[in-house]
Amino acid sequence: MRTSLTIIALSSFALLFSCQPNAPKQFNYAPTITVFESEPTTKTAPVSQPPATLPDGMVYVPGGYTQIGSETGLDQEKPVFWTFIKPFLKDQHEVTVGQFREFSTATGFKTEAEKFGDAGVFDDKTKEWDLIKGTNWQYPYGPAAGPAPDNLPVTQVSWNDAQAYAKWAGKRLPHEIEWEHAARNATNSQTIYPFGNELTASNKPLANTWNGRFPDYDAVTDGYHRAAPVGTFGTSPLGLADLSGNVWEWCDDPKVSYQDVLNQTPVRITEQTERVQRGGSFLCEPGWCHGYRVSGRSGSTAETSLMHIGFRCVKDV
Repeated sequence: MRTSLTIIALSSFALLFSCQPNAPKQFNYAPTITVFESEPTTKTAPVSQPPATLPDGMVYVPGGYTQIGSETGLDQEKPVFWTFIKPFLKDQHEVTVGQFREFSTATGFKTEAEKFGDAGVFDDKTKEWDLIKGTNWQYPYGPAAGPAPDNLPVTQVSWNDAQAYAKWAGKRLPHEIEWEHAARNATNSQTIYPFGNELTASNKPLANTWNGRFPDYDAVTDGYHRAAPVGTFGTSPLGLADLSGNVWEWCDDPKVSYQDVLNQTPVRITEQTERVQRGGSFLCEPGWCHGYRVSGRSGSTAETSLMHIGFRCVKDV
């Protein structure tokens, strides 16, 4: 990972403690989310009405109560806690190469990979990551692999790049709790994946994940060794595509422990602060990365650009 040339301003959580065990604690960077230390004894039904007209390519995510994390997952997914999330809109699929091209053409924006002159690519032969010159969102696997089709999820974009796109589009990056709420179908579903507990249905794969035992792979049983066109594997019950696998998705938040979330521990954001990623990627397999579970988490520093990290946006209702 490189060290960003930009020092990010300090940020902190709001500290709103109460003697009552079920009293909410509010994130100052996520006013749409309320956090509870334990399950609320009384759950107020959210006032949740979708807009009369949805923006093109977006899905309405009803508000509600959701239990975040997993007691059987990794330590970074614990402890489990309850949240109340206000309704929002979410891109049906990851931002595509074509959509990012519109942004780049309209604004002249240059990604950090373009400025650095290289980006990270996993080499199937050496089984290692390399910085390859000329790699960027248009050539995510390096110039020799050719340009990416417009219907692939855009990758080789940093958190900073994703923020710039979201602002241009009149949207924002999701908070990771919003992301998990949507992956749990806004109903607090407790399945392993948004679409259930199995990765296949009628012998057909439901997500683009690693085929084989990483870093080795078998025949490409899902049809794609790397990223697949968005929406290839269908949608979740809520209508969202590729929430499991394909590419990791940047979220707005700094990556902190859930205990720090519950304690409302102040966060000092520096160049080394990781930002949350959700959803797993085509490089994930359970032997080393089961990140495409709804509770899976990862993170990288804000300037990181890799071939399996993209994003999608949300919008307040």
